[in-house]
Amino acid sequence: MCGIIGIVGKSEVAASLYDGLTVLQHRGQDAAGIATLDGSRLRLHKGPGLVRDVFDREHMLGLRGHAGIGHCRYPTAGAEGSTEAQPLYVNSPYGIALAHNGNLINTETLRREVYEDDRRHINTDSDSEILLNVFAHELQIQDRLTLAPDNIFKAIAGVHRRCVGGYAVVTLLLGCGIVAFRDRNGIRPLVLGERDTPEGKEYAVASESVAFDILGFRLLRDVEPGEAVLITFDGQLHSRQCAEAAVHAPCIFEYVYMARPDSMMEDVSVYKARLRMGERLAAKIRRLRPDHDIEAVIPIPDTSRTAASSLAQALGVPMREGFVKNRYIGRTFIMPGQGERVKSVRRKLNPIPLEFRKKAVLLVDDSIVRGTTSKQIIQMAREAGARKVYFASAAPPVRYPNIYGIDMPAAAELVAHGRSEAEIQDILGTDWLIYQDLDDLIAAVIDGNEELAEFDASCFTGQYVTGVEPTYLRELEFARSDEAKAQRRQVG
Repeated sequence: MCGIIGIVGKSEVAASLYDGLTVLQHRGQDAAGIATLDGSRLRLHKGPGLVRDVFDREHMLGLRGHAGIGHCRYPTAGAEGSTEAQPLYVNSPYGIALAHNGNLINTETLRREVYEDDRRHINTDSDSEILLNVFAHELQIQDRLTLAPDNIFKAIAGVHRRCVGGYAVVTLLLGCGIVAFRDRNGIRPLVLGERDTPEGKEYAVASESVAFDILGFRLLRDVEPGEAVLITFDGQLHSRQCAEAAVHAPCIFEYVYMARPDSMMEDVSVYKARLRMGERLAAKIRRLRPDHDIEAVIPIPDTSRTAASSLAQALGVPMREGFVKNRYIGRTFIMPGQGERVKSVRRKLNPIPLEFRKKAVLLVDDSIVRGTTSKQIIQMAREAGARKVYFASAAPPVRYPNIYGIDMPAAAELVAHGRSEAEIQDILGTDWLIYQDLDDLIAAVIDGNEELAEFDASCFTGQYVTGVEPTYLRELEFARSDEAKAQRRQVG
């Protein structure tokens, strides 16, 4: 999961790209970068850390140009830190800068093809670099001195034929414009927007519509699965379906956790979807325990607050803010090691004892991944004086890794993998554990757009919409383990 944005404007775009990345920061906190086109020269700056730390005034002044792309990185495949910060760049053909959100699952096959058949060298472990070189090769075989939209769309069709996985991509193609495209299943999100200026119309693409809100763009629509959008430097918009029809299956975890609540995805308000998640979870609680003794509903800041509010209202129980969050600590399931995650929970949240003392409280979180954070929070509630501690997840049990761009850990590190809900309840140390049913989660999202029929819910079901080789899952099991990540940091 990363954040991407691209703008073709009538004036300098670097400041807008920067502002857009700041509201996409929740999608990636490892590294950030911006590339702009200044005449015929590419200007690029990137580095490790948050957007605000990567760019200073001098960097921004150097990022001249009326078109550009930006990226904030969240490490899923490859190394951590600055070596794989994006945008990535190749100078042949034409000059291409690329920013990518998602994950390819046939990277080893592609790596061999790119080296043996395309005669291109891959310098990192990043699937984004592979994707960039596949796109570059498909453009090169068009054998044109200057590119017409038809040639670009043919090249992207070639990318779709070769690449398997979930991906949303924005590229800066020198001499032509910004090209953006989305995987044929529409797993990873990508939206298109426009704004009017005295000089004419400007266009933008981004991971989430919230980036448009801060910049004054109107949300036009989602980029369709398998569709490519070309925005030329003179402001013309072209689009074409470049992949064969496939099952449209957006990632449902975007609605649970990843996306900001003020975003629209697939014509669904993330905020309203989370409200419906809370209502359906409340209905399950009433069904299972009509005589429950819950005295207060307490959200785990911040992504669960929306669902917790509607759950509390449906139960007729007050919602209370029982934890104060230190906003200068990153998301804990992104943390590099188990020991670091355990320590960071205590740094991140501090309980308000008055909201727990002698009460039966229901803690609500968006999901439970490793269980490390949940176990610590439950213990903190008990230490704060809670009489009983119940725990509700707005999502079903996460039992399988996500292979399309969310760094959910190896299956063995998922607390729900291979365990019953009763076993998970004992491990977490809660008096009662309530999970959302998958059918209710899907219904909560579909209620906003009844044309949606399928979702990538593989982290709950183990069913992968693209298909997946067992060998890939075994390799992923090790690559995403804490042990493997520790080894990479030592080498780095």
